Amino acid sequence: MTISCPSLLISAPASNQGKTLVAAALAHAWRNQGFKVQTFKCGPDFLDPMILQTATGQPVYNLDLAMCGADDIASRLYQAASQTDVILVEGVMGLYDGSPSSADIAAQFRLPVALAIDASGMAQTFGALAAGLYSHMPELKPAGVIANRTGSAHHGQLLRDSLPANIPWLGALQKREALTLPERHLGLFRADEISDLDQRIAQAAELLTESGPLPLPPAAVFELPPVQPFSPLLAGRKIAIARDEAFCFIYPANLNCLQALGAEIVFFSPLHDSELPPATDAIWLPGGYPELHRTQLGSNHAMRAALHSAWQQGMPMLAECGGMMAASESINQQPAFGLLPGHCSMQPRFQGLGVQFAELPEGKLNAHTFHYSRFDSTLPAYAQATTQRGKAGEAIYRHGSLTASYLHFYFPSNPLTVARLLSR
Repeated sequence: MTISCPSLLISAPASNQGKTLVAAALAHAWRNQGFKVQTFKCGPDFLDPMILQTATGQPVYNLDLAMCGADDIASRLYQAASQTDVILVEGVMGLYDGSPSSADIAAQFRLPVALAIDASGMAQTFGALAAGLYSHMPELKPAGVIANRTGSAHHGQLLRDSLPANIPWLGALQKREALTLPERHLGLFRADEISDLDQRIAQAAELLTESGPLPLPPAAVFELPPVQPFSPLLAGRKIAIARDEAFCFIYPANLNCLQALGAEIVFFSPLHDSELPPATDAIWLPGGYPELHRTQLGSNHAMRAALHSAWQQGMPMLAECGGMMAASESINQQPAFGLLPGHCSMQPRFQGLGVQFAELPEGKLNAHTFHYSRFDSTLPAYAQATTQRGKAGEAIYRHGSLTASYLHFYFPSNPLTVARLLSR
């Protein structure tokens, strides 16, 4: 069974070319024209999807051949094509960076590719760069180029004139402070931290539509893969999920997976709440920025007591990356929740990066890691993940009913394992 939908994968020659704002501007422009837009993000990113969700009002799902798998991607693209007017996928890093890369996803799922290129400091080379990126993998479908950070209207015209006839010009965004997005050590700021984000996106969209309505991209054809039915293994169980400024790295696909398993999901704030939701059966502490809120976390003695009481009763707990940091004894020598023996300290550069695979007694799970902190503990590792190259990856700890790691697990990769982790 197949279905078609106008679709576009927006990529770039490298990171920091402005892909996210360009993708958000495209989505906003099409939404303003009355189209329903579904956006996706290549790679296991959490922050860029928050920006894209602001532009569309829809959850943003991740597409990663290593972490999610081809069938998961095919299923999500097919579902989107059946429910939306246009599909927009933001790539990760440069077009060919990573293994698998954004180009691999575009080729496998026949997605037309547009390029966002930081044109500051170049003129006619712009056309050569665009042509070279497309010709490197001839099976890619060129859908056009957007020049970012141009100096003037004349500069934009020079860039446009440099393009070969077979590469469409999609517009330009001039270099302005209002057309940038602030960043910190893990990437872009959270969407809710950028007070004028809507205005920035709207301004970029207006510039892309100065000469008229934005045409829809070419249609791509999607096939429905075999669908694996979910068993309601968590039916009747309430999963309490930490979600606030410190705990915000949550894949929408993970929430969908828990609901498909029959779980009732509720959210709580370890920063602001004094107790857990009533009748909680299991707790998930996802990643985020506990290091930025460590004083407030450490001073929430009521939440610390509630978590310790749940742990002493044997309630299943899963703590990922920032969640593990918060569960440790301290973050940069400031007290944390003290559920996990060990201490976390921030480092000047990242300590772990990439897709990894965890083999647990409960089963296998695909995951991703990206962190700047280090965890030192006398507690032996319960298990250890492996990297895509088969090397030793992140340690996974088990302390009573708590399972903790720097890994961000992708629940749909093995729902049965997730159900076992969150069951007594």
